[in-house]
Amino acid sequence: MKKGLLSFLIVFLFVMMVLRAGVMKNSFRERTLLNPIGMNLSNPLELTDLGPSPAFYSPNSASHVVSTGTVVSSLFIRRNFSYEIQNSLLTWHHMRHLVNYSQGLTNAMGAITEAQGAWESLVDYFMKREQGNVNKSSLHDVKEKKCPYFLNIMNDTEFGDDGYKLRIPCDFIQGTAITIIGIPNGLLGSFQIDLSGKPLSGEPQPPIILHYNIRLLGDKLTKDPVIVQNTWTTNHDWGGEERCHSSVPEDNKKVDKLNLCNELVGKDYKFTGSSNISVSSSTSKNRSRVRRYFPFKQGYLSVMTLSVGEEGIQMTIDGKHITSFAYRESLEPWLISEVRISGDLKLISVLASGLPSFEESEHIVDLESLKSAQLVPHQPLDLFVGVFSSANNFERGMVVRRTWMQYPAVKTREVAVRFFVGLHKNQMVNEQLGDELQTYGDIQLLPFVDYYSLITWKTITICIFRAEIVSAKYVMKTDDDAFVQVDEVLASLTKTNVTNGLLYGLITYNSQPHRNANSKWYISLEEWPQNYYPPWAHGPGYVVSNDIAKAVYRRHKNGHLKV
Repeated sequence: MKKGLLSFLIVFLFVMMVLRAGVMKNSFRERTLLNPIGMNLSNPLELTDLGPSPAFYSPNSASHVVSTGTVVSSLFIRRNFSYEIQNSLLTWHHMRHLVNYSQGLTNAMGAITEAQGAWESLVDYFMKREQGNVNKSSLHDVKEKKCPYFLNIMNDTEFGDDGYKLRIPCDFIQGTAITIIGIPNGLLGSFQIDLSGKPLSGEPQPPIILHYNIRLLGDKLTKDPVIVQNTWTTNHDWGGEERCHSSVPEDNKKVDKLNLCNELVGKDYKFTGSSNISVSSSTSKNRSRVRRYFPFKQGYLSVMTLSVGEEGIQMTIDGKHITSFAYRESLEPWLISEVRISGDLKLISVLASGLPSFEESEHIVDLESLKSAQLVPHQPLDLFVGVFSSANNFERGMVVRRTWMQYPAVKTREVAVRFFVGLHKNQMVNEQLGDELQTYGDIQLLPFVDYYSLITWKTITICIFRAEIVSAKYVMKTDDDAFVQVDEVLASLTKTNVTNGLLYGLITYNSQPHRNANSKWYISLEEWPQNYYPPWAHGPGYVVSNDIAKAVYRRHKNGHLKV
């Protein structure tokens, strides 16, 4: 009896010790995740505590609340950076509540979680720069190899069983072009061109932003030659095919003001050819024949150029525009990191041009005139201009700095201009962005990966900048491919003389949301349930009075902003 009781007590105490150890372990792990505080304060870039993390609602369940500490444990921790880097993070910590506005925005949570890894890599790069572990000459040599303006098949292509591959180091931007010269051959003469990218958040396999399939002998739907365009992702498999020539006339939509399919494709046309009138005679006679037009022909050389536009990708063949393909939601050109060519094609050459490249500061003669003046906290301004840009749009930023940012009003600090740029999934691009923001002092870095669907967050950030950093009478939003006539804008605002409730720009009335889920401009019913939008201003350039900017910021800060 006593032995049994003693055994029971021993087992009971052992179980309690195991449970207690487990609870302590989980408690310690939870505290570590929620309060990631660095201990070594001697390091100038070491982590310091920012306080408790806010919560956000999981996109999968409106009732499930998750601490941001478990998702982005180090994204919003304050660090002791140099002045130049701190100057690019003036809105960073004011944006930690953006995670509360993730519902209804495509890629929102993925953009935040992806930003964590990108940010840590960039912090490591900043640290090496601050500690002098990377010298300028070695940086220059590396960058010349990392982000070249063009590439060709001679030194960047691998040949294997699955075809030719051309890696794109710093991804695509608008204006990038891929020119392929080759001859359709083999039994079928059919081949494919795939523009693929890095894996999307939560997907193990990289997406195909454009699958361009030339089928010279037709397929299950037609015996005629056809061009098929499509996309592929792990989660959604193949999207809806877009065919050229399409049997449905209304399918020929416009992309960048160009037809999805050239109207000549699939049409009969007459051409003049020679034909022998007798077997024994060497004389020949010209005779008109009817042939169906198709831009590719087996055994004949083709020069193909895929060009990246604003709305989609255009294909030009032998100097003639043939097809267009509109970007689909989440599948944006900056994701493209590889060109793959496979099938029955004798490939002669591939050239990638118009790639994003960074202009090294030591090569710039007018460097000092391109640097932005420092902003005094709550400095009064007539106008603050926020420019939407992307991490690898280096060239566009330089064009803006050399053109309309040279207006006297900008140089005399009546007007301040800042670029609002999210992080990139490509570490090379982020490092060059880091160099750019330290050199020019006009970039505001944002704590999320820069998907097009999140431009709403950029608008909020411009309002944050107006409320927390400067005191401007008016706030303007524009894009890095727009030219702002600063003097005309100021004169127009002075003439209008409206300081409250002003929305100034090209206003559209009675427009409807895009409900096609494949569209880059898709708007779900959750985002906007009505059939029509209220009046709104076009994105290339509009102005609001400071009370509107402050109202947006106040609602954002209080958690009452509807996006």
